[in-house]
Amino acid sequence: MIGVLDIEGNSAEWTFPADPGAARAARAAVRGQLRVWALDEIGDIAALLVSELVTNALRHATGPIGVRLVPSDGTAPYLLVEVSDTLPDPPRARAAEPDAEDGRGLQLVARSSRRWGTRPADTGKTVWFELPVHG
Repeated sequence: MIGVLDIEGNSAEWTFPADPGAARAARAAVRGQLRVWALDEIGDIAALLVSELVTNALRHATGPIGVRLVPSDGTAPYLLVEVSDTLPDPPRARAAEPDAEDGRGLQLVARSSRRWGTRPADTGKTVWFELPVHG
């Protein structure tokens, strides 16, 4: 991890180097923070989806990878998760063949989250998703 940029009561944000250990480090950071917030119930799915998006960033972009968690405080609670990288091109979902080793990450994000999307950033893009929180 390059560094924790922000961990306050209302958000957590990290930057990871673009190296093979980034996905593992991001999973651990997400799970750890969700434990602190008593959101263990969504820890596994949040870590899986973050891992998929960080892996996509490692394959297609260069430079650091940002991960940000923001729990909502509204009447329909959810967790907003953002993964940012330096490639400006939006991700493209594709249909993976049954025996393919890759190509399912965005499908997992789309099917496992309540909403997801992408937006341009000053130096790349951010892919985000929301997970419902039951509690």
